[in-house]
Amino acid sequence: MASETLLISVTVLVALGILAATGLTAWQGWLQLKLRELDRHRAEPEAGSGAGRIEMADVKERLRKLEAIAARVDH
Repeated sequence: MASETLLISVTVLVALGILAATGLTAWQGWLQLKLRELDRHRAEPEAGSGAGRIEMADVKERLRKLEAIAARVDH
């Protein structure tokens, strides 16, 4: 009876260790992915590139739309 309980306890602890190690590995992989995404977004386009100007124009347009929505909500 005691040996069965000990066996079950050891098995549960081993399984918990495996799950913790797997979760930690997955977490580290997810963090690496997010860091790569941030690095990619941080790379600013060249000063003379058309893509940078278009992107900035899109951001300004979105800002104007959000300000218009906020102005309607305030009144």
